[in-house]
Amino acid sequence: MEWLLSAEEMKACDERTIHEIGIPSAVLMERAALSVVEEMQRAGMDLSRTLVVCGSGNNGGDGFAIARILAHMEEAAATDETAGTCNVTLAFVGKETSMTEETARQRKICENSGLKISRNFMEHEYTVIVDAIFGIGLSRPVEGQYAEVIRWINSQNAKTVAVDIPSGISADTGRVYGVCVEADLTVTFACRKIGQLLYPGARYCGQLVCRDIGISVENGSRTAAGDAADPDERAADADRRPTIFTYTERDLAGLPERKADSNKGTCGKVLLIAGSEGMSGAAVLAAKAAFRCGCGMVRVFTPECNRAVLQSCLPEAIVTAYEPDAPVEEACNLLIKALLWSDAAAIGPGLGTSQTAAALLKYVLEHYEKPLVIDADGLNLLADENSGCSLSRNNGSASGCRDIILTPHIGEMARLTGKEKPAVSAELLSTARTFAAGQDVICVLKDARTAVSDGRQIYMNTSGNDGMATAGSGDVLTGVICSLLAQKLPCWQAATFGVYLHGLAGDLAKKELGAYGMMAGDIADRVGTVRGRHK
Repeated sequence: MEWLLSAEEMKACDERTIHEIGIPSAVLMERAALSVVEEMQRAGMDLSRTLVVCGSGNNGGDGFAIARILAHMEEAAATDETAGTCNVTLAFVGKETSMTEETARQRKICENSGLKISRNFMEHEYTVIVDAIFGIGLSRPVEGQYAEVIRWINSQNAKTVAVDIPSGISADTGRVYGVCVEADLTVTFACRKIGQLLYPGARYCGQLVCRDIGISVENGSRTAAGDAADPDERAADADRRPTIFTYTERDLAGLPERKADSNKGTCGKVLLIAGSEGMSGAAVLAAKAAFRCGCGMVRVFTPECNRAVLQSCLPEAIVTAYEPDAPVEEACNLLIKALLWSDAAAIGPGLGTSQTAAALLKYVLEHYEKPLVIDADGLNLLADENSGCSLSRNNGSASGCRDIILTPHIGEMARLTGKEKPAVSAELLSTARTFAAGQDVICVLKDARTAVSDGRQIYMNTSGNDGMATAGSGDVLTGVICSLLAQKLPCWQAATFGVYLHGLAGDLAKKELGAYGMMAGDIADRVGTVRGRHK
């Protein structure tokens, strides 16, 4: 698991490292600067004409230290024929009166080392430009000379390296404050920041590298919450913990393995209430994904018109079919048996929004006590006040348990919340958390960066790619999550690991087929591969 920090959380980690652990800020700056230089060298950048542009804050202090290290490399090259050429130009675009103590110290060291600040740096050309203008604390529009310099940087035919985060991007939201540096490489420290991964900020970071420079990310607290002796201290430390995290592939080792003596019944039974006339594909994709993710049995509850397609495309699935034009009671009677048979269920892919579809969802919400995924038309029915469907179950009493997972995309969430789509997209994380808390569910809010929340913590997915923007991809995700639920994973783990596996399968599909050539079925076919390769 990897924490993703906000600017405030990162500042708390810095403060703890400096004042409680005792590592001086100057040491951290030196380590940060050296890390940036090392990453530029590792990337094979031509440092022969390097410009370092510094601001007044501590990000500028990192920049001054980088310039000094590069200048030392320039001196070494003069006496060592094997050393690469490195000519460094130093620029300062901040305000003298706003300079932090640490940055002023680094500037003085540069001056004492004979490194002068250029006044006409924009009149020359460079091979590399290092952006150390603003750090992660920026929270206002970029204007005046700052905007002018950033636009000039973006216009240059040079590789651009951002120190910690490209100047002009919010570290908390990924918002661009009017104009931002378009980096080829961003070197950040201790942890990746939220705004480096959310769009549009992620678009401008280029290659994002995170370096450990000795900052303690002990949840930004005085002690690990479990080690504190005082209950009040443990509670205070828990409050300081970051709330946003992501997975790495190492985390997949924590998924349960299939037992050697298992059988199809013990591996989990998935029920998919999916499909309508002309929409059999959604049911096929969700069912295939559920199988590929490792469950033992899949039953598809669908209109009779879809039986032949399902049995032809996926003979492994059990099909329970109902007549959509028959009395609703007949379909519900069939559904009762299917619900009793299942370990977990999903409803919505391709379901439609007919009266029969609404009756099925209403019945499931009122009577089903096992883990449930609601997607697609199930969400549209919930958003329709006239459907009679509500997340409150058992004759109006709240369920009181987090056993329901909703998987809306931006448009569906807009309908559920009454917000405009741009607002949902701009406030992706907070929207997911607020909705989950208000409805007592787990919300999987799907976008280029999918956010999962239970109303408290937030998982931000970092797997997946643009090739997954294709019809049926969401149906595959529904099948994956429901499969993990049927395999007895807790709802939170099923939702977060399901999203991560889904993205990894998409990454494998893109690698093999390309972003333009992949389809949702290709994602489903690779879910088992990405899960199995870590066992």
